[in-house]
Amino acid sequence: MSRRSAAWTPVLVGLLVLCSVAAFGQFAASTSTVNFGNVQVGSMSSVPIPVSNTSRSNLTITQVTVSGNQFSFAGPNLPITLAPQQSANVYVTFFPQTAGSASGSMAITDLGVNGRGQKQHVGSSTISLSGTGVSGGYLTPSPASLNFGNIPVGSIQTQSVTVTNSGGSSVGISQASVSGNVFTLSGFSPQTLAVGQSMSFGIGFKPNSGGTVNGTLNLTSTAADSNLSVALSGAGASPGQLTASPVSVSFGSVSVGGSSNQSGTLTATGASVTVTSASSSNSQFTIGKVGLPLTIASGQSVPFTVTFSPLVSGTVSGSLSFVSNASVSTVSETVSGTGQAAQHNVSLSWSPSTSTITGYNVYRGTTSGGPYARINPSIDSVTAFADSTVQSGQTYYYVTTAVASGGMESKYSNETSAQVP
Repeated sequence: MSRRSAAWTPVLVGLLVLCSVAAFGQFAASTSTVNFGNVQVGSMSSVPIPVSNTSRSNLTITQVTVSGNQFSFAGPNLPITLAPQQSANVYVTFFPQTAGSASGSMAITDLGVNGRGQKQHVGSSTISLSGTGVSGGYLTPSPASLNFGNIPVGSIQTQSVTVTNSGGSSVGISQASVSGNVFTLSGFSPQTLAVGQSMSFGIGFKPNSGGTVNGTLNLTSTAADSNLSVALSGAGASPGQLTASPVSVSFGSVSVGGSSNQSGTLTATGASVTVTSASSSNSQFTIGKVGLPLTIASGQSVPFTVTFSPLVSGTVSGSLSFVSNASVSTVSETVSGTGQAAQHNVSLSWSPSTSTITGYNVYRGTTSGGPYARINPSIDSVTAFADSTVQSGQTYYYVTTAVASGGMESKYSNETSAQVP
């Protein structure tokens, strides 16, 4: 038997190589841009940016870098690790220091696991940042303080205060009040002022005793100066005294339908006096040359006139009254006069006759063309005549004749008329 050589049957041993492949962390930010809009200068606005780990391994945010000196990273503290499918908020802040547009960026760097199981920076995300700084609204009062000066006790004076929105955004004014029980507020209602817009209201001062008084106007608003104060001051002064001179006025006789004027004076002593009204108890006496209201300084006088215009004949009387804020609020002056029926004359004149005559006769009628009646009691030797027997409101017609020696009389002259008031 032949001998065979032993043969080896090769056996292939399969080698299983397992590659441990760990997917790099996949980082996702919810946005690529953030716009803060308008933010008041000096104010801060913070925005959360959601970030998510969309991979199957942990992801660690190790660094957030922000560019732009008005933007900053506001948390959370780093590093933070996100499990698969976990999310977290990263906060960025806009803090404008000047008005105008600003821009920047935020870079978020993450740490993952490479194919050898080693940690390394495997990704980053950059987000654009923008915003606009706007000047905050602020209120400017005019005047900055309000001094009423000296006001007589019991009198009231009102002055106006105007506030203007001098900032860069609208301001809502919600409340206004005054301190000090002698100061009052009028004409105010809550409103919103646009940039550059103004509103006005009144502050009244009514001292109830002598001496200086202080108070404050307070405004509550959404402005940067949310509680604005305006100083108020004034002084109560003892009331002045008012006198009218002379205390009585007599006009004597004045023709009915005519008028006569006399003068008087109003004088203030002790303190200034404001005259608010002047009146007469009788319409035939009127006060003139006084513009009201009229303030008379202490020690000063102002003139006025009184006019008597009688409407009927006979004695007439009345009183003039001046009302003021003086210690005695009303002072009076008595007036009197007599209305006299009007005495009218019609003066006539004519050219002399060229013939030799002894005089002239004057004739009068109430109808043009006559009939006429002679009104001169005797022949008038001159070429003029005054008719004093006329009546008011009547119209008369006149003619003349020339009378020769022996009594012979000429024809009527041309006619002339006269209307008596």
